[in-house]
Amino acid sequence: MDSVKTYETVNRERHELSFGISRMEDIYVKRNGQVDEPHRHNFYTVLVVKQAKGVHKIDFQSYEMGEKQLFFVAPGQVHQVIEEQASKGFVMTFSSEFLVQNAIPLSFIASLNLFQNYGQTPPLYPSDEQFERIIAFSNEMFQLFHGDSKMKDLSVGSYLKLLLIECNNICSINPMVSDMDLTGDSLVRSFKQKVDEHYRSEHSTQFYADELHVSADHLNRVIKGKIGKTAKEYIQARIITEAKRLLYFTELSNKEIGYELGFSEPANFSAFFKKHTDLSPSNFKNAEQKV
Repeated sequence: MDSVKTYETVNRERHELSFGISRMEDIYVKRNGQVDEPHRHNFYTVLVVKQAKGVHKIDFQSYEMGEKQLFFVAPGQVHQVIEEQASKGFVMTFSSEFLVQNAIPLSFIASLNLFQNYGQTPPLYPSDEQFERIIAFSNEMFQLFHGDSKMKDLSVGSYLKLLLIECNNICSINPMVSDMDLTGDSLVRSFKQKVDEHYRSEHSTQFYADELHVSADHLNRVIKGKIGKTAKEYIQARIITEAKRLLYFTELSNKEIGYELGFSEPANFSAFFKKHTDLSPSNFKNAEQKV
């Protein structure tokens, strides 16, 4: 199959823009209801769904779309929105450049529990009161972005930060670890960066613990408390996600993909993949191509 389609810029018509927000119903009309192919962005995407009927696929996991939902897609994640009818809500996109320009540290985004939790990206379901606040922030951003007020980017950035903080408060994965300080956030950021750099060749928790100068037990405890899965589970989920992408979007053989992901024997890769997905690599590829 062809390589996955990648959108490099937030706005395809105006490449200088680093933030965008649209109504979901307007996008549906613009596309004449046609479904886009699975694709990835080199920027962040947030869907604020008031009402929808269909499926949102993120890294080959399918999530039913409904009412009062929040979806988060990180740069590099493969996703596809399949609507049975026009949805109501907002889609906002923003780049790392937009965050920097508006004094939102990249470390702030990295510390949130919203983006790039490999293996699971389910929607959030806020309470009615929480959703009202999020819709209010979204409406303000929409009006500002499509208006001509002075310093609108800075205003939009402020509302975006408020929205993300509100969303992050909804998804506290482990409230029992509320006393974990910012050192934990820093460790999680560094761990995720290291995994992205080395997951193709290094699969052990001990390797990453050594790289980060902490014990494996401490690393597991912090990662589990912050993102709801152990360091080993996160590493494995990262490998599985990449394996699915390579199986679906390339013509590489199972053996080549196994070597690409650090498995010395094809059988080891196949066994690992089946253990975590209940499907062989070939059966996964055949099943996804039929969808």
